[in-house]
Amino acid sequence: MERRGFLAASCFAGLGALAAEAAGAQGSGRGRGDRPRRDIYELRRYTLDTEAQRAGLEAFFADAAIAALNRIEVNPVGVFAPLEGFSPVYVLLRHRNFWTFTSSTQRLLADEEFLAKGAKFLDAPATDPAYKRVESSAMVAFEGMPELEIPSKAETRILQLRIYESPSVKTGQKKIEMFNTGEIAIFRKVGLNPVFFGETVVGSAMPNLTYMLGFDNMGEREAAWKRFGGDPDWQKLRAIPDYADKKILSNITNIFLKPLPCSQI
Repeated sequence: MERRGFLAASCFAGLGALAAEAAGAQGSGRGRGDRPRRDIYELRRYTLDTEAQRAGLEAFFADAAIAALNRIEVNPVGVFAPLEGFSPVYVLLRHRNFWTFTSSTQRLLADEEFLAKGAKFLDAPATDPAYKRVESSAMVAFEGMPELEIPSKAETRILQLRIYESPSVKTGQKKIEMFNTGEIAIFRKVGLNPVFFGETVVGSAMPNLTYMLGFDNMGEREAAWKRFGGDPDWQKLRAIPDYADKKILSNITNIFLKPLPCSQI
């Protein structure tokens, strides 16, 4: 298959997975067959050049975007900054079905209040752009955690974003299986409080899975990871040969974030 054809097929396969997982969400709240409906997540990464861009982005979400997104049933909206520095800013959007994911841009641009309140950001000229670039990925929630949770609303809370890349689709699915069948439960037991777990179906560095954890503070995070490392159930699970990191993982990205005041997560 030519490279162009392969990329197109991969894109359609990913979008097909999103559509399939969202099937049934309009009525019964169930997915295919008797499977529960699963959230669809959109994770945006805004790269900024200046502090002024950061201030403008924060104002845009606080004054216009979050309320408009909530009006089209995208809720909650998380807006996160790095612990140090001003860039990049991450935005997490929870879509309850495939239609809100695919129609959100058109629906927002038909919202007069959104256009008015967000005009400075939306109409920024090329000579003074609102941001350098935005990258986005789409994910389907794991069966083991089909819906987003908000574990902490403390003012001191931090979020830990982790991305696990795998050497192949098959090994990536094995890591997802590991989470679904045991690791998520161990996380909960030791205090590694999940916000979401998502399988990336459209994005970069695929195949990968992405998850986020929430803590009241950094000390709580450190204590929970220490408990996790010594947990007997974790030791037993990681000893299964098919779940060995060296077989199913090729890279781990670890990012610490803090919510901006406007964030709903």
